[in-house]
Amino acid sequence: MIRVATVQFEPRPGADEYNFERVEHFARSAADDAVQLIAFPELCLVGNRHLARRSPEYLRALAEPEDGPSIARVSALAQRLRMGIGVGLITERDGWLFNSYAVCLPDGAVHIHRKLHASGYDGISNGSAYTVFDTPWGVRLGVLICLDNNIVENVRATALLGAQILLAPHQTGGTHSMIPFGEAPIPVSVWENRAADPRAVEDAFRGTHGREWLVRCLPARAHDNGMFIVFSNGVGRDDDEVRTGNAMLLDPYGRIIAETAAITDDMVTADLDLNLVSASVGQWWMRFRRPELYRPLAQRTEDKPNRTTT
Repeated sequence: MIRVATVQFEPRPGADEYNFERVEHFARSAADDAVQLIAFPELCLVGNRHLARRSPEYLRALAEPEDGPSIARVSALAQRLRMGIGVGLITERDGWLFNSYAVCLPDGAVHIHRKLHASGYDGISNGSAYTVFDTPWGVRLGVLICLDNNIVENVRATALLGAQILLAPHQTGGTHSMIPFGEAPIPVSVWENRAADPRAVEDAFRGTHGREWLVRCLPARAHDNGMFIVFSNGVGRDDDEVRTGNAMLLDPYGRIIAETAAITDDMVTADLDLNLVSASVGQWWMRFRRPELYRPLAQRTEDKPNRTTT
């Protein structure tokens, strides 16, 4: 058993101290509730969508080395509170910039996942490796950031590497993307009018660009791979878009065991029974895999022959 919390909050671009204070606030509150691991959203220390409009020079100035001050500060907090803390930021390694997620453990270890599918940011590179690691609690964690989770092979690969819990930090919902195709995104005006009409925000967050989208994909990822999923997300204004929050925890059967419907910063907590992983149908199904059949998965879509074989 491990006690886990997941957070939604609205980071502010260029407000490093404010963003860290929100992390510290929720981490301390979680520690008071005996939480052992807490997950924050993608890019929570720096903000998200505004980066798509920034120059490569701006991003390079924003990026920190993997032993830089932000990760060091979060690591010190994790050791002080004796808990694991996951945060998102921009890092630099060997001259390359990455959308990264650092998991700082209470024993001082730090594990960094570099987003595998870093689309939309000029100057930020794709990561090239999965991130799965052991922890002081005897559980293996995996990390995939936002779009990484939508590519089903990534989640399966993470499960095959032994991850029992997948940290899935996002900045999603209310977007201009094809989710679902043909529907307009949530207008920023709805968010800005939330004090006068909170019901409109609540309805939007539950709708096709919010929770409805999430409950189509996240339960399937958890169920088919027999793992817990810890979904964290931004909430509120994100430049010209609106993030829909709905932080949640899912079990290895795809059941939502805790979630928030709040339209502001919030945290949800649950105890995860790790025995459910080995007992899950997803883990059982994986024993029947036949990798020799899956060679097409290693080909790019445009490289596959346009024919059907039997």
